[in-house]
Amino acid sequence: MEHNKYRQIKMRHLSAFVETVRCGSLKAASERIFLTQPAISKTLKDLETILGVSLLHRDRGGIELTREGAVFRQFAEQCLAALGHGLASLDALRSGAATPLRIGALPSVAADLLPDVIQRFAELSPPTPVTVEDGRIGGLLERLRSGDLDLVVGRMPRPEILAGLSFTQLYAEQVVFAVAPDHPLAGVSRLDALSGCRILYPPKGAAIRPLVDRYLIAQGVAEWSNRIETVSGAFGRAMTLGPARAVWIISQGVVARDIAAGRMVALPIDTSAMAGPVGLLSRAEEDPTPPVRLFRQAILEATREAAAR
Repeated sequence: MEHNKYRQIKMRHLSAFVETVRCGSLKAASERIFLTQPAISKTLKDLETILGVSLLHRDRGGIELTREGAVFRQFAEQCLAALGHGLASLDALRSGAATPLRIGALPSVAADLLPDVIQRFAELSPPTPVTVEDGRIGGLLERLRSGDLDLVVGRMPRPEILAGLSFTQLYAEQVVFAVAPDHPLAGVSRLDALSGCRILYPPKGAAIRPLVDRYLIAQGVAEWSNRIETVSGAFGRAMTLGPARAVWIISQGVVARDIAAGRMVALPIDTSAMAGPVGLLSRAEEDPTPPVRLFRQAILEATREAAAR
């Protein structure tokens, strides 16, 4: 019976299902994979018939995964990602080029740890080209599931968005209140002293946003009116070091090198409650390729060396 199901399921079934879930509607999915809405709807119904379960609830507001659909989604995404990686490897083999390693990184890792890791990886695997892209955790994880990225390095996301992925912790990271060394409030340890300052705050979707929100609620701090939400490193540095003299609430890794060089200082505010695990995210139950194994080795070595300093 199960073997018969394997034979009946085609790539078009998996592609229609995964893209519909990612896009949130049949209309958006149809534009992405160049099929009509009726064709996608029929393909999804065929898949549900083969599996003998309902995968999606459909209404005018869009689609919603059933319990069975949520389980099946991670395996469908892994299947498509594995095929994509295999096709890319064949293309690279035909062209005589090595398959690139595609890394996604949260800004804190991209700014601090990753440069050392990439240099170490280049020594371990000289022929492997590397691409590094930073961004918000939600977008990076979607690209990891789809096979556009091989690994993501960053803070551990909320459990509900970890389905189908594995997380290996590397270290714990603090959130800091960073200012210019000559800021009028440099050295201040009271949160209430910041009420009149321009605050750079993590936006919704940023990995540290829930931690910062909970921390301020616990400290009895009302929402600051003079705040700007941003994840831009370039904008954050310009606002913190320029005439605006902003206070930047940010993962320590983003500004670690600025602080070490004396360009910024961290206010002596106890932020231990906002510490969170940083690690390596990959697709669960997928055998790592040799470059992925070597990158894991490089990042573990770099992390141990950084901790020993």
